[in-house]
Amino acid sequence: MNKLIMSTLIAAGLATAAPLTLAQPGNPAAGAPQGQHAQRHHHGKHASGLPGERVEARLAYLKTRLKITDAQQAQWDAFAGVMRKHAKSADERITARRAQMAQRVEGQRPNAIERLERRQERLATASARMSELLAAGKPLYAALSPEQRQIADKALASRGGSRHGGRHGRA
Repeated sequence: MNKLIMSTLIAAGLATAAPLTLAQPGNPAAGAPQGQHAQRHHHGKHASGLPGERVEARLAYLKTRLKITDAQQAQWDAFAGVMRKHAKSADERITARRAQMAQRVEGQRPNAIERLERRQERLATASARMSELLAAGKPLYAALSPEQRQIADKALASRGGSRHGGRHGRA
């Protein structure tokens, strides 16, 4: 059961964090290999949407699908608050990254150590977000009926999985 709870909440966290890995700057250099990957991954669409633009729709869908009761509202509100906070934070990180990319001199890339440091920062941030999501998600999951848990397991698990495509093999 703990494994099931953990995987569900991890999937929910990935759903919040996933747009960060997919965001691309809005510059004409999209012909670069990195830009091509993003375009392919989004079926030719530019990844200009921000998580904050989608979080309310996602929360409304989940709340309706889970049939959150009045007795579960406090736990739901805490969970939804964390999801909103993460979406807002993701919006800020994406916006800052796009601005940073726009200022970068063409052809200038971070060196290996800078890339590793950035990756370490991203992983530390993702770990902190996951801890927060788990802290809010566990009480909500505990308050759900067995039927609601089955729905949550499916609705939340469907948000992770193959979403990252070929990223699993990258170092």
